[in-house]
Amino acid sequence: MSETDATASAMDAGLIDSGGETKSALTTWRYRHHFTYKADQGKNIIVQCNLCLPRVNLLSTSKTSTSNLKKHLDRTHLGCDARPDAKKGRRKEEYNGESRHCQLKKLKAEILSKCMTQAKTDELVFNFMVEDCQPFQLLEQPGFRRLVAGLTEGFGCMDRAALFAKVDRAFAHMREELVAKLRPVQYVCTTADVWTADGRSFFGMTCHWIDAGSLERKSAALGFARLPGRVAHDAIAGRIHDLHESYGIEGKVQTTVADNGSPLVSVFREFALEATDAATDDDVGFYENVGVALGGAGAALEGEPVQDMLVFLPAVQRCASHTLELVVGEDFRRAVLQGPMCQLHYSAMAKVAAIWTKCHRLRVAADAADDIRKMPLAVPAVARWAAEYNVVQKVVSLGERELAKLSTCLEVAHMQPEEAAFLAEYVTALHPLAFALELFQAEQKCYLGLVIPTVLSLKNKLSEQRDAASYLGEVIGAVVAAIDERFQGLFASSEARFATATTPQFRLWWMNASEREDMCSLLAAEAGGVDPACVAEAEPGRCHRLSAIESEDDFFSYGPAKPAVQIQQRSAMEEVRRYVEGTGKSLECLQDFPRVKQLFLRYNTTLPSTAPLQRLFSQKGNLATSQRNFLTDDYFEHIQLLRYNSNICSLVTD
Repeated sequence: MSETDATASAMDAGLIDSGGETKSALTTWRYRHHFTYKADQGKNIIVQCNLCLPRVNLLSTSKTSTSNLKKHLDRTHLGCDARPDAKKGRRKEEYNGESRHCQLKKLKAEILSKCMTQAKTDELVFNFMVEDCQPFQLLEQPGFRRLVAGLTEGFGCMDRAALFAKVDRAFAHMREELVAKLRPVQYVCTTADVWTADGRSFFGMTCHWIDAGSLERKSAALGFARLPGRVAHDAIAGRIHDLHESYGIEGKVQTTVADNGSPLVSVFREFALEATDAATDDDVGFYENVGVALGGAGAALEGEPVQDMLVFLPAVQRCASHTLELVVGEDFRRAVLQGPMCQLHYSAMAKVAAIWTKCHRLRVAADAADDIRKMPLAVPAVARWAAEYNVVQKVVSLGERELAKLSTCLEVAHMQPEEAAFLAEYVTALHPLAFALELFQAEQKCYLGLVIPTVLSLKNKLSEQRDAASYLGEVIGAVVAAIDERFQGLFASSEARFATATTPQFRLWWMNASEREDMCSLLAAEAGGVDPACVAEAEPGRCHRLSAIESEDDFFSYGPAKPAVQIQQRSAMEEVRRYVEGTGKSLECLQDFPRVKQLFLRYNTTLPSTAPLQRLFSQKGNLATSQRNFLTDDYFEHIQLLRYNSNICSLVTD
């Protein structure tokens, strides 16, 4: 008799149901959906546990009992062993019907929470559209809708109208949540910049503050709006003022960090209340057109007349990262052009550029894929010196033999020994510059107090490299002089000096011994002006009732009383002395110095660079533009702000 005939006879006898499964106690068990019948084994049947997937776990149980399966659920998926344990003093009464029923109810609830629903499907699609800034028309594509339906077991994909509504609700909730987070913050810093690409200009602004309890830096994006028409400095000033006012931080902004571009220079020269870093005519004129940097033609925008407005902006802090970029992008290249190494420099760099170009073009070519993978070159999205330096560093690290093999494969000119030696010295001599740029762009651990020690150390490192250089000695000397000239305003800034002095990593060690006593007195004077309420918050157990009368001895006094200001300043001087003499380098030690901590929050809230704002404009190496995503200006801004603020605000749509 064949297997098919045997199965049919068993079904006629009532031993197998219509689904081909042997009738047993499992057939009528209320939790049988957790198991899949596999085979018959005499008096037992073999089943597979669905909760153990993707791991295949086959279990054997009697046809007349499901006790083995119950034990498996209890032991593996309930987080406890249901068997009595005499060694631990357990009794069977602990696992009566009611407790077992409660455990199975928890198991059922957990299983249901893992099941896909329409709400979860919509949430996943919404997060995908926001986090990757996808075009909204993607939701109307038949292939994408079939993909969602197939992956979610038949649930549908929302349409564009539903996505628009969800974006509006999420953006409104994000603004409310961000305003609530900024309300108790005492000091904030903002960054502002204007980028132009594909004939469109965009204004972006981010906000940064330090949590007073954990001393961790927090960041959020406030705006990413398109600037229609001509990019005028009065229009930018109005945008900055409106964003500060709408989020309720107009009185909390210590400084606004901006690069050396001409629009921002004009804005803060005319509208800032006070300038912490005076602009010079030499800085004006460096306004980067991203469309040109990416190889596109940045079209000039004709504008509409802007109404006169009266706005006042906070002080501006020049971007230290952008200033260093100017040093290597302008001063270094000018020194090379005027020096004897000009021809050698441009010859070696031309060959590096040829290798980079060929690698970039052949990355998708199947016939050259094996050779390209051996050279891990990073292709920069925007022409920056740091990206150029990384490419040169990668080429130098390949070695003579591997570099020659790669040049032959890519059909580019081979590197001469003198050119290779020049590039090796280039990488070694300018490594301190690349390291300093990386420090300035680290958002979480970088404060304004880091800039002065970094610049001082950078000058010392470059001076050491100049003495040992064979090709770039004169060029490095010109770079050191350019650093002195471009950062002289920062060294004269009292805010930057206070920020450095209140950073435990540096304290007053970066200063000359003759200047430390004067700086200590200035710190004490600043600390003496700290609001006593702030100190009371930092030291809950401390009492500041200087004029309280609790007994007759407190009431009767002879002679002039000591002014409270003198007592406050004397206490501040003692605290500053203890802080200066300390050796701890972590921010945690500031908890022992509440006045110094308040000064740290005030002066180090300022970021040294606009790197976080550049991350807002660039998404995964691609410039974010509304034209690429086919979105209106308003919804493009909503999507960008939701994406950037997803780490600090929840994406709530309902």
